Amino acid sequence: MRSRLDPLTIAAITVAIIAVSSSGPLIAYAAAPALAIAFWRNALAVGVLAPVTLTRRRAELRGLRTDHAWRWSVLAGLALAGHFATWVPSVKMTTVATATALVATQPVWAGLIALWQGRRLGRWTWIGIGTAVVGAAIATGADFTRGGTAFVGDLLAVAGGLLAAVYTSLGEKARSRTSTTTYTTVCYSVCAAVLLGVCLLFGVELTGFDDRTWLAIIALTAGAQLLGHSMFNYALHKVSATTISVLILLEVPGAAVLGWVWLGQAPPAAAWPGIALLMAGVAAVILGARRPAALPTPDPVDVDLPARNG
Repeated sequence: MRSRLDPLTIAAITVAIIAVSSSGPLIAYAAAPALAIAFWRNALAVGVLAPVTLTRRRAELRGLRTDHAWRWSVLAGLALAGHFATWVPSVKMTTVATATALVATQPVWAGLIALWQGRRLGRWTWIGIGTAVVGAAIATGADFTRGGTAFVGDLLAVAGGLLAAVYTSLGEKARSRTSTTTYTTVCYSVCAAVLLGVCLLFGVELTGFDDRTWLAIIALTAGAQLLGHSMFNYALHKVSATTISVLILLEVPGAAVLGWVWLGQAPPAAAWPGIALLMAGVAAVILGARRPAALPTPDPVDVDLPARNG
């Protein structure tokens, strides 16, 4: 039986929701190439995590090769690079609300990956998957009629959700053998290295941004990449992992409000019913997976958050 929520835990959850909700609006606001934002987000996070790992987890880091955790961590880093390479550009091509909602389909993809691995899915999981698919079709259909880059952005956001599910599936294997701090340090390092290589290959500018853009990138790293899920991790001593997974879905309306107030963005009216259905379906998938375990959270930003397979 979990104890009653205290004001500090409620405050931590509130801060965490605001932090992860700021991800999409900050990406859209930053006047920098999408791949550059993705690179710096991970590189700066490594700059925070690496000193801790090298001083307090050095023995564990050396032992990664003995139990194949290194391989899973590297593969997860590659998948995470793919996630950011699709999700971050999507926010600049469609509305913040729609991109955030579509990338939040990660638990749906995780359920289908579990099915492919031979696990059985419950009735509510299938209902949730069906509902989410209908919702996504409505939301992306509304963007398709708008023309321009919005529909392409929607497809990239869906791909970002799929790759996030692959990332957490691989991360689950690595996390069974190593601590979250060591795992995320290796994973983020691989991700940053891959994104750096892609940026250099395609001539993407990595410097020369104005002060507001650098502040946005720093805020993105400190908020969504590090602070947000750290606060969710703190709240786990009072709130179940399944409840946390559902609460993270509040990122979608949170990002929509921030995108509207800050950037003047709003999805077309026809997209809102689809977004609502999509969120209801994802919530059903998460709740349907309570036994034996909850599925991953939408945003793969894991600092010290136990793998609840984000």
